[in-house]
Amino acid sequence: MNNTMERHMSKVPEVTLTFWIIKILATTLGETGGDALSMTMHLGYAVSTVIFFAFFAIVAIWQVRAKTFNRFLYWAVIVATTTVGTTMADFADRSLGIGYVGGSSLLFTALMLILGLWWLSVGSVSVNDIHTPKVELFYWVTILFSNTLGTALGDFLADTSGLGYGGGAIVFSIALLALAVLYFQTAISRTFLFWAAFILTRPLGATVGDLLTKPFASGGLHFSRITSSLILVGGMLTCILVFTSTRPGSHPEAVRAEDERLNA
Repeated sequence: MNNTMERHMSKVPEVTLTFWIIKILATTLGETGGDALSMTMHLGYAVSTVIFFAFFAIVAIWQVRAKTFNRFLYWAVIVATTTVGTTMADFADRSLGIGYVGGSSLLFTALMLILGLWWLSVGSVSVNDIHTPKVELFYWVTILFSNTLGTALGDFLADTSGLGYGGGAIVFSIALLALAVLYFQTAISRTFLFWAAFILTRPLGATVGDLLTKPFASGGLHFSRITSSLILVGGMLTCILVFTSTRPGSHPEAVRAEDERLNA
């Protein structure tokens, strides 16, 4: 009974294949949208970060204060984390001169600290327990840093390793497929697999976004950042409208486990 009530109180969507497709579209949009503001509009990484962080703060507070699940609001916050994550990572890596390795290490440490504080505070970092403002704040801060870390990882693999944007996208796609195999074929912690996949979808989106918009000479397809962003917005909205539910959800494995426990 309590688990069912908490599912109704939840303000996150069901974690399904559609969830991951929309997440990849959102992360790709974060790359093209972030670069559109900082590079195409010449606002720079610092100013763009301030603008996107303000947007993130507004929609995140709106989301936390909301009494019920709103799928469009949820994905608006996700997009906000990906856009500000793009400009934050670029500002740290390039403007501050930390570099991709230094930026990735710093962000990974920050992410582990946040997850540790979350676990110490409530005893879990599971996405199935997002039903109080305190837990939801931890959830969104974790997502913000995971998307920022993913941006730095994507840039590191594509630019520093010599794989290029296409090669980087292939590597991260293979890594996500490996996580999917582990999900279906092993009993590894679903919480661990979720956050691993959540982090890895961000560099996949970053490399795909750069592949779409970088010049031919840099290994890209040289599409307009603004046009690419609008197409991605359209794809996201279509998926949300057609393939997602207006009701909140949780991890399907957790629901099955709970049902088995109750029926035992």
